[in-house]
Amino acid sequence: KKVLDENPKETERYRAGETKLLGLFVGKVMKESKGKANPKTVNELITKILSN
Repeated sequence: KKVLDENPKETERYRAGETKLLGLFVGKVMKESKGKANPKTVNELITKILSN
């Protein structure tokens, strides 16, 4: 959620149909977690959050 809040323009672009930005969000979460987050889980969570 923090990554999405810190990147409002990219979040809006994703919601407008630029789904390739999902990789950007996953990458930022992985960086924040120092590689400890599970990329598949992060991907699913971000997709779920952005679909609301």
